[in-house]
Amino acid sequence: MRYAICFTPPASDPLSLMAAQWLGRNVFSGEMLEPPAVRGLGIHEIAFHTAVPRRYGFHGLLKAPFHLCQELSESQLLRDLMRFSGTVLPFQIPRLEVARLGNFYSLLPSVPCEQIQYLASAIVQEFDRFRAPLSEADIERSDPDGLSAAQFANLHRWGNPYVMDEFRFHMPVTGPVNAIDMPRIEPALRTIFEPVLCEPVVVSNVALMIEEGTGGPFRVHSLHPMGKVSARKIA
Repeated sequence: MRYAICFTPPASDPLSLMAAQWLGRNVFSGEMLEPPAVRGLGIHEIAFHTAVPRRYGFHGLLKAPFHLCQELSESQLLRDLMRFSGTVLPFQIPRLEVARLGNFYSLLPSVPCEQIQYLASAIVQEFDRFRAPLSEADIERSDPDGLSAAQFANLHRWGNPYVMDEFRFHMPVTGPVNAIDMPRIEPALRTIFEPVLCEPVVVSNVALMIEEGTGGPFRVHSLHPMGKVSARKIA
């Protein structure tokens, strides 16, 4: 079993509901859902393009999946995550937009958001002591030969190449998409998501996610509110 620390909106948020429908699985309940009707895309085609993010559920990764080290327990992780979340004030991402990263699509901040970068870096540092060391197989899966010097250093120091200055917050909505399919997939994604991307996204909690068995789907274990009780609402 692995853990990950992420951001995801509350279960009732319109963005969460739309993402769950598109991906075909609710990351809170684990319920499997029928994909939306999209002109020009069949149900099986949508299922194919969403297979990878469906397993992980709708989220923005802050600390990559890790095995818990033997010296520490889940209850200690929960306690420290609750304590940490209370020290960080809620904030807003002014706007998310559909964008392509390499050959897959995600929801990304339309302008750089220093607060989410800070939050991710702080979480990586604060909770690294809970992470079991990477195995040789873990390192090989990261394709170390294809990493930059900074990414290679991150992999060995933090267990993930894409942290600190290499981090880019994103919420995946497809797996790899062939170039020939992109002209159909991208407009469909904009049609589906843009109606729920009109408002700023409030980051007011940190989610602990758990992998159900080896290679199984991830689900939200718990949401940890950010900031002191009096500060959890953004005016």
